[in-house]
Amino acid sequence: MFPLTEENKHVAQLLLNTGTCPRCIFRFCGVDFHAPYKLPYKELLNELQKFLETEKDELILEVMNPPPKKIRLQELEDSIDNLSQNGEGRISVSHVGSTASKNSNLNVCNVCLGILQEFCEKDFIKKVCQKVEASGFEFTSLVFSVSFPPQLSVREHAAWLLVKQEMGELIFMLFRKQSLSLGRDDIVQLKEAYKWITHPLFSEELGVPIDGKSLFEVSVVFAHPETVEDCHFLAAICPDCFKPAKNKQSVFTRMAVMKALNKIKEEDFLKQFPCPPNSPKAVCAVLEIECAHGAVFVAGRYNKYSRNLPQTPWIIDGERKLESSVEELISDHLLAVFKAESFNFSSSGREDVDVRTLGNGRPFAIELVNPHRVHFTSQEIKELQQKINNSSNKIQVRDLQLVTREAIGHMKEGEEEKTKTYSALIWTNKAIQKKDIEFLNDIKDLKIDQKTPLRVLHRRPLAVRARVIHFMETQYVDEHHFRLHLKTQAGTYIKEFVHGDFGRTKPNIGSLMNVTADILELDVESVDVDWPPALDD
Repeated sequence: MFPLTEENKHVAQLLLNTGTCPRCIFRFCGVDFHAPYKLPYKELLNELQKFLETEKDELILEVMNPPPKKIRLQELEDSIDNLSQNGEGRISVSHVGSTASKNSNLNVCNVCLGILQEFCEKDFIKKVCQKVEASGFEFTSLVFSVSFPPQLSVREHAAWLLVKQEMGELIFMLFRKQSLSLGRDDIVQLKEAYKWITHPLFSEELGVPIDGKSLFEVSVVFAHPETVEDCHFLAAICPDCFKPAKNKQSVFTRMAVMKALNKIKEEDFLKQFPCPPNSPKAVCAVLEIECAHGAVFVAGRYNKYSRNLPQTPWIIDGERKLESSVEELISDHLLAVFKAESFNFSSSGREDVDVRTLGNGRPFAIELVNPHRVHFTSQEIKELQQKINNSSNKIQVRDLQLVTREAIGHMKEGEEEKTKTYSALIWTNKAIQKKDIEFLNDIKDLKIDQKTPLRVLHRRPLAVRARVIHFMETQYVDEHHFRLHLKTQAGTYIKEFVHGDFGRTKPNIGSLMNVTADILELDVESVDVDWPPALDD
């Protein structure tokens, strides 16, 4: 069933006469159900022409001063061009001819610039799908996004003004009704109509559903160099709408153009831009077809057994100091298996290059950017974990698993709120006996103030941080050494708590014992964050 009714005929004929395609005509007539848009373009044009056939081939032209007179179709078309541009009259259509106007076979729509013509057909969809299939991405659904030239909004606005002004008085004159009130919100959005047509075609061709929440995105960017200057007059009239922005090559973004169109007066617009808009010579060009997959996240816990391995690459002034890092020993394997472009590593705190991480390990998460492979069985993840562990004796990974972006928040919460347990080998300048350190065992919830350590001042802001030492347990070694086990608030600088950092941490082990103390070895024995969930071996 054809979607237009008798009351749509005048708008449809006016737009068709001025070079608008059938699908844009549907949009301006408020056709908001999908089926009519999906018809092949040639069939759609034929159906529209049949619909517009009437018994009489006559039109009425109303001019401001002379009385109305009947004119032939060709005269009307000439008048449309003249009157629309100078705004000196109003065109009214009472009946249309038995055949379409001379402009009905225009190659390119003057509103959508071919978007709803050539780029809705199966041949174009197949080209896009071939690019998708050749991209090598693994996906079970997709989201399809398009970027249209901003001048389409200007042309749609011009066509809207044409319909509003030229047809409004006709409805009043012929039917003695109120003037036609065609709001811009009544027009079906171009992107909506385009998706109604293309989504089923993409889904059928690729064999997967279109899902707005899918992590796999196919995007098509259109441009139309021939009409790129259509927007420029808006900048002179509404300069405050067009301000340079970072990461934007042009100030004429779609949002800026829409803002200006909402602000500009109709009479100012009509003075600057042809109404109806001129018909272009060529359709839009496809600038790019891109495929991208949203990031996936892998989490686990790592143990670090080397005292000569940084957590992240240690590079100073462009020079690498050590050949590898915890981050690289784990991420290199993940990058290869997930076929990702890059990664971002994060963890619940960090240890120094000379500090080991023992016990259940430190929680970490890795964001894999634009991965081409995303589906893994639990067995494949176990094998990946084993591959990482077999590749180096400096680290080991456990509880490796896929997680959501939101779940990573649990790891970050533990950085300040949870506790950590350490083991430190301490040296003292004075000879000590076992009884000299036993008093430390009785200290509970000791509050200390730590000014940003000198060794990290280049990368951390200067501040005084209050921290808590929950308990300490000593183990005598000899007259100059003892081992200290302690549980602290997360974020405590243990080395500075031992030697005092030139008085920047108060109190400290040296001040409590009235000696000069230093730390020889430090191990992280536990990071008390219950994430990620432990897995069975």
